[in-house]
Amino acid sequence: MVPTGKLRIDLNCDMGEGYGAYRMGDDAELMRHITSANIACGFHAGDPGTIAATVKLALEHDVAIGAHPGLPDLQGFGRRAMTISPREAYELTVYQIGAVQAFAAAEGVRVSHVKPHGALYNMAARDAALADAIAEAIYKVDGNMMLYGLSGSELIRSAERLGLRAANEVFADRSYEEDGSLTPRHAAGAVLADSAEASAQIVRLVRAGEVKTRQGTWLRLQADTVCVHGDSPDALSHVRALGEALREEGIELGRADRNG
Repeated sequence: MVPTGKLRIDLNCDMGEGYGAYRMGDDAELMRHITSANIACGFHAGDPGTIAATVKLALEHDVAIGAHPGLPDLQGFGRRAMTISPREAYELTVYQIGAVQAFAAAEGVRVSHVKPHGALYNMAARDAALADAIAEAIYKVDGNMMLYGLSGSELIRSAERLGLRAANEVFADRSYEEDGSLTPRHAAGAVLADSAEASAQIVRLVRAGEVKTRQGTWLRLQADTVCVHGDSPDALSHVRALGEALREEGIELGRADRNG
């Protein structure tokens, strides 16, 4: 997906990641600054009430509604790797898309995209069989949906093989390794807390298609959509600073399902 004319970029955020009485992230405020929302589906976070409220909030702000399926790991927030088969990856993706899809349909809107969460996302970025299973699940549920995947990863290649639209995702609040993967969260410097640093990283990615890795080398990446993690304590300052920095560079924010 290559934007034409003036530079435009989608700004997405992982949302609806509370559960029951537990709340995470300032979704109401974040929604005012983003163009796409990835809504937790109940496995790593989220519950029926939270999904319903987040879908309505996205609709109020004309934000694209996405499903954010994860591994069945509430306690670990879906960030602990699990051994699952491609068949299991397919089934849990179909199941979780369906949860958000039903609430979207009840409001008269559709799910525009699917973005795997956490460990599932990172596993499928490397594992072609898992990536194929996730892409197939999306394609069979609704082939008009987009797959958001780590830029240049197996997820993107799987979508392309199926003829599924894909958005190469880059990250404002994470550092990169030389192989294009995200720095593991346990490593020093994995999460960028400084909003100016995060904004500078994204402006360079959008303008020049490159990012400086943790090892100090430059990595070429395509940027169709930018992620800020909604559970981060710095999320709101990041999205505000990022929006301002992009506008100053003459780069517009726009939903990925309407770009290109």
